[in-house]
Amino acid sequence: MEKQYNPDGFIPKHGGYERLITYQKAEIIFDGTKFFTNKYFQRYDRTIDQMVQAARSGKQNIVEASMASGTSKETEIKLTNVARASLEELLIDYKDFLRNNKLTYWDKGHPYYTELTKKHKTPHANYETYRKGIESPNPEVSVNIMISLIQVTSYLLAQQIKTLEQEFMKEGGLRERMSQARMNVRKKQG
Repeated sequence: MEKQYNPDGFIPKHGGYERLITYQKAEIIFDGTKFFTNKYFQRYDRTIDQMVQAARSGKQNIVEASMASGTSKETEIKLTNVARASLEELLIDYKDFLRNNKLTYWDKGHPYYTELTKKHKTPHANYETYRKGIESPNPEVSVNIMISLIQVTSYLLAQQIKTLEQEFMKEGGLRERMSQARMNVRKKQG
């Protein structure tokens, strides 16, 4: 979806979430979580729904924040933070899986860490970029790929929130733009 705006109005450009790296990664996390939970959990385990809903919430709140950004920086910031909080909840579920199954966490000292870090920098990455790792027959590979994706996305969302905060401090919000637009019209009217 293209950024939506009224070129003659006070509502700024908004939308365009598909181009956000955070959205692109959150979509991979959602799709990966659906695959992972179906593969590694019993059919009626409540954890499946909880993990899938947390992944969905992460993705969907990025969309909602982007679309709300035209009229409310406050809502945009809040929803972006909700996306991050949802992904943090999901991260804990993956870490629980790792711990409960006595699998190794790939920290900076792990041999695969560097390659995985490089993969996160792939432009326009999608599920296919990570499919081999996410769908690995080795659950340790799968869970570490998902953990790493969530950590990167959470970091990027934190940076996005800082940027939104700075934009608000610099540009203000909708009420200020509305007042300025009204004053400009009055000046033109004489």
